[in-house]
Amino acid sequence: MSGYRFILCIGLLLAAAAASAQAQGYPSKPVKLVVPFPAGGPTDTAARVIARGLQATFGQSIVIENIAGAGGTLGARNVAAAAPDGYTLMMVSASNTFGTQPLLYRLDFDPLKTFAPVATVVTDKQIMVANPSVPFRTAPELVRYAKANPGKLNYGAAIGIGPHFIMELFKIRTGTRIVHVPYRGSGPIIADVIGGQIQLMMSGKSVLLPHVRAGKMRAISVSASRRWPELPDVGTLIEAGIMDAAYDTIFGIVTPMGTPADVIATLNGAINGALRTAEVQAAFAKLGIEPTITTPQEFAKIVAVEGPRWAEVVRLTGIKVEK
Repeated sequence: MSGYRFILCIGLLLAAAAASAQAQGYPSKPVKLVVPFPAGGPTDTAARVIARGLQATFGQSIVIENIAGAGGTLGARNVAAAAPDGYTLMMVSASNTFGTQPLLYRLDFDPLKTFAPVATVVTDKQIMVANPSVPFRTAPELVRYAKANPGKLNYGAAIGIGPHFIMELFKIRTGTRIVHVPYRGSGPIIADVIGGQIQLMMSGKSVLLPHVRAGKMRAISVSASRRWPELPDVGTLIEAGIMDAAYDTIFGIVTPMGTPADVIATLNGAINGALRTAEVQAAFAKLGIEPTITTPQEFAKIVAVEGPRWAEVVRLTGIKVEK
């Protein structure tokens, strides 16, 4: 063996040993979990539940950092520039980070090459709600009212995320004119729907079901293949003949590409272990959603399906963010 090859082999062995040692001692300090949307929305809600579970498992603080703006791309850029050491994670929706963002924004990185899937966390279903003062209770009634009053209804949504696309598909397929009011995330929209500043919104079951149960919002329809047990009298957009498929949001955790495989394996095991605990399952059950457990490879397969699916929705709606 030549001197160069010997040195190269030694270097590779040392690098592998260092990575293994890092994984064995991981985490030795607080871990940052970036949420690319404001507090109070579905992404933030799921992140805080799993963060509590991880904190109990690791014995280290899991620090939630909300970096909102530009459809989640500001937070994504922050994580893309982070060291690949397992101490900076990001809560993502597979449809947004890997499907719609690359088409809507001028990104200086490719999400598929920049973020390594670690584990899914939960699947959140979508529900359309309204301020209780509106004169309609179902999707067909909403369509009739909107057609009789074009442009008088408005809905809130962050630009370029799942609820925005679903609402625009709703408008296209029903021939209605409902005004989109842009927001940075679901938290502020919820406050404005309850306050009556806007009439409609669509977002995750996890954040809207409690307000529906409390009578602060009226459930109009759900984006699902069948009615929800919690709201048996609320019809689906499929049975109303408006949608031909459910549009669920699959949330998961990613880390910068290049993070050692042993660290990703440690994280995956810890996340899945937390999802199996009674405490985390009870927290998600209270929100009406269930944990989704996968390996990193299974999460990558979900990304490979959801990305193109939502890219087609971008094409159908014609939504544009940046020229």
